[in-house]
Amino acid sequence: MNQHSPQHARSWYAASARATVPYPALDGDLLADVCVIGGGFTGVNTAIELAQRGLSVVLLEARRIGWGASGRNGGQLIRGIGHEVEGFARYVGQDGVRYLQRAGIDSVELVRQRVTANAIDCDLRWGFCELANTAAQFAGFKQEQASLDELGYAHETKLVGPEQIRQQVVDAGVYAGGLIDMGSGHLHPLDLVQGEARLAASLGVRIFEQSPVLEILHGPTVEVRCATGSVRAGSLVLGCNAHLDELEPKLSGKVLPAGSYIIATEPLDEARAARLIPQNLALCDQKVGLDYYRLSADRRLLFGGACHYSGRDPADIAAYMRPKMLKVFPQLADARIDYQWGGKIGITANRFPQVGRLKQHPNVFYAQGYSGHGLNVTHWCAKLLGEAIHAGHSQGMDVFSSVPHMTFPGGPALRSPLLALGMFWYRLREMLG
Repeated sequence: MNQHSPQHARSWYAASARATVPYPALDGDLLADVCVIGGGFTGVNTAIELAQRGLSVVLLEARRIGWGASGRNGGQLIRGIGHEVEGFARYVGQDGVRYLQRAGIDSVELVRQRVTANAIDCDLRWGFCELANTAAQFAGFKQEQASLDELGYAHETKLVGPEQIRQQVVDAGVYAGGLIDMGSGHLHPLDLVQGEARLAASLGVRIFEQSPVLEILHGPTVEVRCATGSVRAGSLVLGCNAHLDELEPKLSGKVLPAGSYIIATEPLDEARAARLIPQNLALCDQKVGLDYYRLSADRRLLFGGACHYSGRDPADIAAYMRPKMLKVFPQLADARIDYQWGGKIGITANRFPQVGRLKQHPNVFYAQGYSGHGLNVTHWCAKLLGEAIHAGHSQGMDVFSSVPHMTFPGGPALRSPLLALGMFWYRLREMLG
């Protein structure tokens, strides 16, 4: 896996994308109301939100639109912020908890509306099932369903016990039950972010690819310098997530770039695919090193997981991931693996996303650290950034930024090994029950 290639990863997404429109590299010096760095879901959707509010926007992407996690992820559009938000009540209060619970739901609806209103063809399908690995986890699903009912959740949810799950949900004998949610689903993420970039461009956003930022000069007007030009803007948005690196060290130190990996089988025949996942749901289990999987539009099994905190990628992703797939689906022993890829996701210490503005530079805004829930939460954070930059304030952003975030100890050299050691302890505890 080449993390430095200027082109999209050799994934099934890149091979099957409907259109990956090329944009020019920056050439010259430009002025804008806002400069956005990062061509993933965060940057592209923030640009949309700002352009819809009448602001002029320049977006700079170091490689290609959707090059990072936005174009490589599992494609699972799942409600929630990514953490049990009740645990943050001491920071945000009960009203804030309620807001975060609703944001976890409404963020999925925001993606639904963007896809529908703009006819973005991205294989969007509805239906997701959380899978319990233990009876205790299944009991927790019952509480989760009750909480959704209290929130007035508008979509069908259904508990499936261990005796029905193999017939109704997934042909695998390793689960203690599940919770089906028809308000979550799955899609082709690279097609989505490319479609959103076309929407942004139609709104007047000036998009530049192959334009890595070399330097940021702060002040009342921010100057962003690239090798072949610059952008001067009243506000700056950092939407780089796991790839922020040294552009803003105080922010990048709060996010750990962790590796996640996916394999795609050959296309399965219609009957075999229907036996494997009868309702064509997206699925994800509850292990510390979780498995997530679904069928693609051409009936491949896309199987992902194995989050790596060490900073080292497997030399052969297919050889690494295939045994994990066969542990769940031994009946696929004869299935060829056609694609293998991976990428970096931004993990925070508390698994809660970070969105706000820099205290020392209040015209610099950021969103990062989605910890595996980026598909929906990026869109919500982009909405908050659009509100804050246009109106000068966002109540929702205030709620998110009320949650404190620690910097990973040890600096770039030690934070990955330290977290890998910590995650080994959690996995060991999981294995020992």
